Amino acid sequence: MQVLAAPRPRGLPVLGRRPRPAAPAPPAALDAEEAALLARVGRGDRDRALPELYRRYERRLFGLGIRLLGDAGLAEELVQETFLRVWRTAGRFDPHRGTPSAFILSIARRLAIDLWRRPSSRPLPAAPESAGAIDETIDHLLLQLTVREALDSLPPPQREVLELSYHGDLTQTEVASRLGIPLGTVKSRAYHALRAFRRALDQRGIDG
Repeated sequence: MQVLAAPRPRGLPVLGRRPRPAAPAPPAALDAEEAALLARVGRGDRDRALPELYRRYERRLFGLGIRLLGDAGLAEELVQETFLRVWRTAGRFDPHRGTPSAFILSIARRLAIDLWRRPSSRPLPAAPESAGAIDETIDHLLLQLTVREALDSLPPPQREVLELSYHGDLTQTEVASRLGIPLGTVKSRAYHALRAFRRALDQRGIDG
């Protein structure tokens, strides 16, 4: 399912053309990098640090809003409100108590629950659900979106081989026939794709 790009929250500056992405950082380095960004936001940096965090999380949060609330306007509200609260509370972030990702997603999770419970958020009344059930639903959606985001980060030839192998339930020989490429090429792409996929999951806080 394609996830729409979230509109940039009002009040955030529009960045210029994005630079070519650098090589992926290991998970610990990524946490340190995002912790530094949060620290800069806490000191008032809304011109560079806040838009950079927004760029890293917007797609996942917008996807959560779409999946949970089924409405692009509410999904946009979720993204906007999350980053407004990040802006206001970044100074409280303590790297010794959790990761930057956990800090940002916990804000989004609370807002998502509030939006889901808002009567105007749903066209029909919903049966009451426990807080634990809603949390579980949101965690499951975030996991799905994070895995999809990690998969989408792979080079297209590698992603294609993985999707045909696992989603399409094809053998490597069948993948080679489908794509019209040598079996050895399929094996090479699958090997490198799995390694890259595990790294991408690690960077997003999921054990690959």
